[in-house]
Amino acid sequence: MWNQILHRRGQWSERPHSHPSHLERTWQTSIEGDEVIVPANTYIATILTITANRLTPVLVEPDIATYNLSPSLMRQAITSRTKVVMPVHLYGRLAEMPEITAIAKEHDLLILEDAAQAHGASLQGRKAGNWGHAAGFSFYPGKNLGALGDAGAVTTNDEELAKTIRALGNYGSHKKYENLYQGVNSRLDEMQAAFLRVKLRYLDEEIKARRTVARAYLEGIKNPLVKLPAWEVEEQHVFHLFVVRCERRDALQEYLWERGVQTLIHYPVPPHKQGAYGEWNNQQYKISEKIHYKVLSLPIGSFLDQYLVKNLITCIKEFK
Repeated sequence: MWNQILHRRGQWSERPHSHPSHLERTWQTSIEGDEVIVPANTYIATILTITANRLTPVLVEPDIATYNLSPSLMRQAITSRTKVVMPVHLYGRLAEMPEITAIAKEHDLLILEDAAQAHGASLQGRKAGNWGHAAGFSFYPGKNLGALGDAGAVTTNDEELAKTIRALGNYGSHKKYENLYQGVNSRLDEMQAAFLRVKLRYLDEEIKARRTVARAYLEGIKNPLVKLPAWEVEEQHVFHLFVVRCERRDALQEYLWERGVQTLIHYPVPPHKQGAYGEWNNQQYKISEKIHYKVLSLPIGSFLDQYLVKNLITCIKEFK
């Protein structure tokens, strides 16, 4: 399987047990207090990996049109302490990586991609995970490429970094009973690897199905109360989630539930309003808060048939 993953991504891949741990293991070369630029509207797991390693997250507002890190606001957030930028390819849409990589290069910053939701997304011929110095992928069961249980991978073209990451996920050991680092047990078991190896063959098919549903939604949903996601470049979005915005989000969710349509919210509470980061609770990130309090994820995936898609479109058209 990992030869197949590497063919899609680059040279080196290491497969930890879960997504947060694989991100966490890339921080070992950083110094306590170093700043990491991260989108303010990401899922909290992204930020937990930063603070767990005593680094300082610098929350930056996203572009409201794409839900991804704003390159211009990223530039404004850079200080002498900034060492890493961590773009998140949220909902399956690749971040604006040409601009982000140019700014990072200008300021000599490392790029660590959170590609947990973007398996197969690409821009200008480069896939998610192939823009930064390293990238983290999640194979949680609900992802476009999901395992039976929790799983993840780190990808990098840096051989030394790959060796270090591999050791950190094996109790800090390159060689049995010889431990160079204070590592953890974060190894992917054979059952998950075998399952993923089979599913990997169908990833492109799954992405195609999701884009078909997304296209139907974008063409069919006509309701001024519902803001649809932007999709300018086909290969840039793999639609792990199809996220709309609505000023009356809760009413829309209840309305759809009453008509047999299940929806979810990704995510109801922004990281800076969580109890885990009480010291941030008084901070304001108006764009992120608007996103978190107004978004709704519609059903999407290869499991949907034309009837279900048309029914949902009709329901939303009739929502008032």
